[in-house]
Amino acid sequence: MLFRLCLRTWHDPLNPSLTSKYCADRNRLCGRRSRNTKYNSWRGYKRRSSDSLLGLGLGSVFVCGTAILALHSHGTDNNTIEPGAYIPGLESYTRAKVAAHNDVNSLWVTYGQGVYDVTDYVSLHPGGSKILLAGGRSLEPFWSLFASHHKTQIYEILEKYRIGNLKDFEAPTKVQDAYSNDPVRHAALLVNSYKPFNAETPLQLLIDNFITPNHLFFVRNHLPVPEVNPRDYVLTVSGLGLNEQRIFSLENLKNDFNKCEIVAALQCTGNRRNGFNSYKDVKGLEWREGAIGNAVWGGLRLVELLNSVGVQGSFGADKQTQTDQLLHVQFLGLDTDSASGTTYGASLPAEVALDRNNDVILAYEMNGQDLPRDHGYPLRVVAPGIVGARSVKWLSEIVLSDEESQSHWQRRDYKFMGPSVDWEDLDWESLLSIYETPVVSAICDPVAGEGVDEGGAIAVRGYACSGGGRPVIR
Repeated sequence: MLFRLCLRTWHDPLNPSLTSKYCADRNRLCGRRSRNTKYNSWRGYKRRSSDSLLGLGLGSVFVCGTAILALHSHGTDNNTIEPGAYIPGLESYTRAKVAAHNDVNSLWVTYGQGVYDVTDYVSLHPGGSKILLAGGRSLEPFWSLFASHHKTQIYEILEKYRIGNLKDFEAPTKVQDAYSNDPVRHAALLVNSYKPFNAETPLQLLIDNFITPNHLFFVRNHLPVPEVNPRDYVLTVSGLGLNEQRIFSLENLKNDFNKCEIVAALQCTGNRRNGFNSYKDVKGLEWREGAIGNAVWGGLRLVELLNSVGVQGSFGADKQTQTDQLLHVQFLGLDTDSASGTTYGASLPAEVALDRNNDVILAYEMNGQDLPRDHGYPLRVVAPGIVGARSVKWLSEIVLSDEESQSHWQRRDYKFMGPSVDWEDLDWESLLSIYETPVVSAICDPVAGEGVDEGGAIAVRGYACSGGGRPVIR
């Protein structure tokens, strides 16, 4: 597929100050794809000695360019208030009194020397019912795990629910750092949070390579990175239509199934979230445009694994289906919340997971190497064209089911909502789960705020991608 693309006065709605002109030739077709499905890619004129615009369809990233490294990070706020400090004149409560208020009808917690009645906040908590885990107890162990709570705005919310002081307060013993065994990361990554670690690729480096190097690939973690011994690793498959649980070692997965490779981009569901703050404040990590990356993934097809355990046929061009009950394929990871024992999980509709044309694979390689720990070693799901939240890392279990995963991240996160919806009155069950990625594009060069010469044409480099197998066109 070859054609010339000419854009005049290209307008980026999240960077309205950038209005540019460029021309590009779409003249490169690359990437591997299963029968009856195509990858599309395009390559632009050269600017100086570097490649211009590159692209790959089916949820893959268009990256290239000349790199100028800019290092900075976004960590914990400089707190202006001291949460949990003793306040003279407030009533004092014993730990036993606090412990008696431990359910949704009356939920008290402590932080430092403070006692808080957060009953009215339960329905507003972004983490849903997880707040109940701290009922009648201290918040410290939970906030040490989810360090993103340590922000001024969170402290201010907490203090609004202050009712007293803790009578038998004792300075807490040091909580073991659940993130102490996390891997070392490249210093160039732009950090949005450290615990859990979340960081994106600098745009100037993102467009330097069509295939994003492993050490510069964006990192999206929800929990501490698990340490997995490959000799001990097993993957279990269970659920509808299976008489018993099936167990596979890593060696089984590598040796007993045909290896396939796909070129596909993964993108954090919140990529570019930061840009919306100029219109309306949004919640969640403030990702800029770099929470996206393109890689060559090696592994086995999910549908072939499931065929091996007795799931007959596949979805696809012939529209064969499984039993009417099999509606979702659930995935469970090994990353665990040590405070509650909760593990990360997500699911895909069966018609997506079992369609050979969708190339959903269980990957054990990334760019020709074993998966890095941050990216799911030793095994992860890769679902091209689907938001990254469904590509579960450190995969430990597959469950065939008639419903979506019960995981918090499937039921109370990563859902569609309109701009008129307020966080305070969300009905999570009525919202649709996000799967296919929408069209997303970003200008990487020139960067926002950079001056350009007046008159004539300027070269604009960046990326665009679209999910669900739909090509990006103009």
